[in-house]
Parts: sequence; C-alpha cells; structure tokens
Amino acid sequence: MCFDIIGDIHGCYREFEQLTKKKGYSWEHGVPIHPEGRRLVFLGDLTDRGPASLSVVKSVYRLVELSKAYYTPGNHCDKLYRFLIGRNVQVTHGLETTVAELEQLDPETRGSISQIFKSLYENAPLYLTLDEGNLITAHAGIRQDYIGQKNKKVKTFVLYGDITGEKNPDGSPVRLDWAQKYDGKPLIVYGHTPVRTPRKVKNTINIDTGCVFGGSLTALRYPEMSTVSVPSSLPFVPEKFKSFD
Repeated sequence: MCFDIIGDIHGCYREFEQLTKKKGYSWEHGVPIHPEGRRLVFLGDLTDRGPASLSVVKSVYRLVELSKAYYTPGNHCDKLYRFLIGRNVQVTHGLETTVAELEQLDPETRGSISQIFKSLYENAPLYLTLDEGNLITAHAGIRQDYIGQKNKKVKTFVLYGDITGEKNPDGSPVRLDWAQKYDGKPLIVYGHTPVRTPRKVKNTINIDTGCVFGGSLTALRYPEMSTVSVPSSLPFVPEKFKSFD
C-alpha cells in the first residue's frame, strides 16, 4: 500500500485541495481520491486557526468513511472533542475560530457537523501502525518504548510531544527534541511542531511545515520518501517556527 501523509492542516482547506490535486488526486466526487489507489493519512490538527476548519472535517470524515484515508487525532482535535461533549475547556489558542464557524450554522447543521467530528475522533486510533509495522504515524511523535502501548502517558506524548511542564513566553509548552533519542526501526512520521522545511532526524520525519502560520502544507509520499508542498495563502509568522540550531 502506498500512502500520502499530510501534516497539520489547521483549517487550511484551500491548500489541502491544492496539495491533493498536485499529487494527482481527483475531486470529481467531492473528496480527493487517487486513481491508483494511494491512501491519504492525516496526522491530526485538522481544525483551528485557519479559515475553513469545518470543510476539512467533512472531507476527512468522508474519506475515512469511504476507507480512502486514515486519521489520527492531534491536541487541537482532542480539545475540540472535549468542547463538543461539554467539557470545560478554554476557547483559545485557535479553538475560537472553529467555534465561530460552528456558531454561524443553524442548530441542525451545527449538530450534524459536531456529530461527524465526534464520530471521527471516537473511532480514531491514538497512532497508526502501517506497512506491517515499518511505518508509524503519530501527531507529535512517539517514543520507542511507547510503541505498542496506549495508556495515559502515551496519549499525552502522542498529542503534545515530549513536554516538560514549563511554558514558553507565548504560553506554549516547552517541548524536548525527542527525535534525537529515537533509535527504533519503524519510521515515525509526525507533525505538531512547525518547521520551515520537513525535518528528518534518524528514522523520524516532521512534516508540519506551518501552513496556518504562512509556511506551506506538506505531504510525504511513502514508501518513496519524497515530499510535496504547496505554499500557504496566509501571512508568514516566523516566531511560530521551531529552530533546532
């Protein structure tokens, strides 16, 4: 099976459409389907901050429903889910944009799209093991000793990365560079931490190239191991990109 793994979309529906068309997917039936049977894999954080989060949700839900794609959740997906089931979460850090989209809908449509997202999230694995264990996709990555486990510690790592509990000046959590310590055999493909270009370290690759912050939206072709990107239509925000120098 051949995959096209897409980094954090964050409501950038226009770029998602452009990227899939660039990679040869047809939108004839309203969602991107590849004529040669390639499957899309989504790394989470479908929503928040971008202009069209609900359109992204509907497309990904439909693709998963048709067995044309795989999806694992990100931290923004987790927060949106908790909001939709009535948990007390702060409507900040991008969630406010998705909530604003929902509030523009009539109650019936809002209920329908909310149910679609809840179903997508509830049926999603925490991380994906593909290609007979040679490929693992996880939103923020996964430690070698966590592979095969699905407890609370693993969930925190997969959603948020290797966090220390400390905060950066902008309020975001301090994240350690876990990829430098990874020595496992499976390839880990992840996102979560925006980088200006895809970052390969050992047998890991980060493909979140910060589309919602004016970078680009990137897909990794597997097993070919080549990347394809389209530029963002949004303003460039350099401070949002992580430097590992």
